[in-house]
Amino acid sequence: MNISTDPWIWISSILSLAILSFLYRENPFFRAAEHIFLGVANGYLVTFYWHRILMPILFRPLFQQGDLLLIIPFTIGILYLTRFIPRISWLVRIPIAIYMGYWTGVLIPATIQAQIIKQVQGTVLTSANFQSWNAGAWGIVWSVIVFIGVLCTLSYFYFSREHKGVIGVTSRVGIVFVMIGFGAAFGYTVMARISLLIGKLQFLLGDWLGLIR
Repeated sequence: MNISTDPWIWISSILSLAILSFLYRENPFFRAAEHIFLGVANGYLVTFYWHRILMPILFRPLFQQGDLLLIIPFTIGILYLTRFIPRISWLVRIPIAIYMGYWTGVLIPATIQAQIIKQVQGTVLTSANFQSWNAGAWGIVWSVIVFIGVLCTLSYFYFSREHKGVIGVTSRVGIVFVMIGFGAAFGYTVMARISLLIGKLQFLLGDWLGLIR
């Protein structure tokens, strides 16, 4: 066994074991590691925003270069601090409204383009892809399954009419596709978490204790 002498590996290993101790139950070691993580993360974010965003983009151009137009975003940002002054705390609604309005206007077109138009385009191209039809029976079956799955899933979320008759049948088929999608997503999530656990065990047993290579 070749235990590492690097102090940073020891610190990382001890904090990792403290976090993993939550698998037994919540304890002071886990809470200490959790607080250290949150403190370091917040400290990093504060310094990052100060040195990479506020100073080069706002303060230097405004106070050193005299770009007076930056007074507008500076004033809007200052209004966030009114949240801590009870008498004028209502002013915090102004920057929040501006922020939400701006990002709503930015994200709605992007979301429609990426998650609706592109999805419809991908479904149509997959179903009507001549290469898949020329690929044999499995290509044809896959294209038909994709087309039917999309239509049935959409019918399940069609609430303007009661799910009876044809819509009732297609909606029941659609829920099967929805559950398959959720199951695949959950399986992928579990696989990703297990991969992280394997990586952490390799670090503890290899880099720290030297039991494996």
